[in-house]
Amino acid sequence: MPFEAFVLAHEEKKPYDLICLDIMMPVMDGNEALMQMRQYEEQNGLTMPSQEAKIVMTTALDHPKDIIKAFYKGGCTAYLTKPITKKALVEQLKDIGVLN
Repeated sequence: MPFEAFVLAHEEKKPYDLICLDIMMPVMDGNEALMQMRQYEEQNGLTMPSQEAKIVMTTALDHPKDIIKAFYKGGCTAYLTKPITKKALVEQLKDIGVLN
């Protein structure tokens, strides 16, 4: 489960720098996982951008409702629509500061 792995990484003092979530995942969808991760960060005082995980949402769906939910309600760092090319991924990772 993505959220449990996220919490465990924090408990082990090895938080993730980058997390990629698909909106359509089994058990818990990506938007729910994203919201739980951001709530965990907030509850633990990790509210500065440098403290938050960079979270990239991916999906085969290109619905404005999903984009708004991921960005504005969930607080994702970036959003990519499938199929994702290597070029698009690299550019996005550079834009959010994960790659130079």
